[in-house]
Parts: sequence; C-alpha cells; structure tokens
Amino acid sequence: MKVGTIKRLNECYKKAEVLEFDDEDRIIFFSDVHRGDNSMSDEFAHNQNIYYHALEKYYEEGYEHFELGDGDELWEHADFRVIMSAHSDVFMLLRKFFRSNRLRMVYGNHNIYLKNKAWVKKNLYQFEDEYLDQRKDLFDQISVPESYILKYKNTGQEFLLVHGHQGDLFNDRFWPVSMLSLRYFWRFLHIMGFHNPSSPAKNRVKRHKIELNFTKWINRKKVAIICGHTHRPKLAKKNEAPYFNSGCCIHPRGITGIEIAKGKIMLIDWRVRPDEHGNLKISKKIIRGPYDISSYYKLKHYQEGKGGKG
Repeated sequence: MKVGTIKRLNECYKKAEVLEFDDEDRIIFFSDVHRGDNSMSDEFAHNQNIYYHALEKYYEEGYEHFELGDGDELWEHADFRVIMSAHSDVFMLLRKFFRSNRLRMVYGNHNIYLKNKAWVKKNLYQFEDEYLDQRKDLFDQISVPESYILKYKNTGQEFLLVHGHQGDLFNDRFWPVSMLSLRYFWRFLHIMGFHNPSSPAKNRVKRHKIELNFTKWINRKKVAIICGHTHRPKLAKKNEAPYFNSGCCIHPRGITGIEIAKGKIMLIDWRVRPDEHGNLKISKKIIRGPYDISSYYKLKHYQEGKGGKG
C-alpha cells in the first residue's frame, strides 16, 4: 500500500471530530453531486429533480444528511455564485437541513476550496436573494472539515467519513494541476464524450487501486470507512472488510447513496421507474442490505483488536 494513503488517512482519523449515533438515528450519505452551472457540461443537471425529491423525503423523515465531498463542481467553475444560481432550489433545501442541525459536509478534491475558512465565510455563510435584493443566511457559521468519525454507541464501532481522494496523487497533493487541466481542457472534451484519465470514476485500474489501499488501511486500523470519490457504489458484505462507498449523483439513470437507520446500513439508489400502471415515478430501491451494523463487529477484522480514537 502506498505510504501516502496510510499517512493521509491517519491524518484524517487523528483530527476528526467524533460524533456518536445509535439505533434511533437516521442518516443519509451522498457524495459527488458535482453541482454545476446547468450547462451541457453539468452532469448533475439531469438528476437534479431526482436528487431534490430524495432529499425532500429524507428531510420529512428526519434524516441527518452527510455530504461526503465534491458537492459543488468548483474545479470547473471558479465563481460559486454561478452554481448557486443554477441550483438555487437545491440549496434552499440543503439550507433547511442546516437550519435544523441535520447537515454536515466534508470537502473533496473538486470542492477543496472549502478547506479555506475565509472562502467558506465569503461564499457559504450568506447568499444574495435576487427577489428581495438582500443578503440572507445560507449556511451561516458552517464548518467543513476533511473528516468525521461516526461512533456506534452499541458496540463502539467507528466509521471514518472522508471523501476518498486521500493518497490519490493528482487529486490530492497535485490537485491544482488536475483542476487547471479540467477547467481549461477536459471540460470541453468531456462534452464531446472524452473522459479525463486522471479521474478514478472513468479509470477502472485507478479506481481498483484506491479501493484496495483503503481496504488495507481498514484492516490495519480496525476502523470502517464511508467515502465517495470513485463514483462506484459499494456496501461491504458481512464477511468483508467494512468499506462503504456512496457512489455518486451523476449516474446517467439516477443517484446512489448509503443509508443508516435502526441499526442497519444499506446501499440505495433513486431513479425514475415505471409503476404497475406504466406511470413514471421517482422511487427508491435498496441495492444491497440492509445489514446489521453490529454484524461487522463480529468479524475477525474487529476481534483482532480495534484502533481506538484517542
């Protein structure tokens, strides 16, 4: 395993705030939304209504929402106001989550600007209400770290929440190079069907290496990971190392995510499907699971000894 991946994940683990949860909590994890400017290069645009409908349901049902990086496509668009204007209804819904203390974000490589507190204050604390011509609170005083740790009260199991670019050289250490190549070159070729080879979402070999490195860290540290970045949804089976990936919200046919509810974890997708009468409706489907969270605790993986926060 690459030393860089070990070091970066250890850094994320050591500095992460610990948040506890139990069987009463409901959590939805989405990542890689890549909200853009609603142009032809905006891959999120065709899923905006699906995403909005899903978030509305989660808000009504009392879920807490974790956005695991790359929420906004800031590599392509230097001005956040362009994204805010294009998807204002989505941001107003996220604002409702935030105001009810049910929204947390970590930053990824495509929105790495969020690690800068001054940038966050300037762009995310408030927004310009064009109808009333005044500034209003958006995510006032929000903090966007690189990682969190979720700790399951029943067993003490820990889940490291990160975006997943940690240790991916050109998307982590050399991200400015990748950002500039995307903004001024690959963005336009992408419209014509060409894919950026530095992206693990389009590079099968690179994606496999990232997943392998993360799994090795999990086995060493005895801590589960929930992340995104590769765009490949993954829910570990009961006999596998607990690596979970929420996928992305820019699939051609819908969005994927990870849910935790009633002490269980599951992989879900939302898309437009025909009902029994042939009417098209947005609906949720469980792709894998639900599995008891405690079932992973019984694995040899954990019984050999836990890393332990602090």
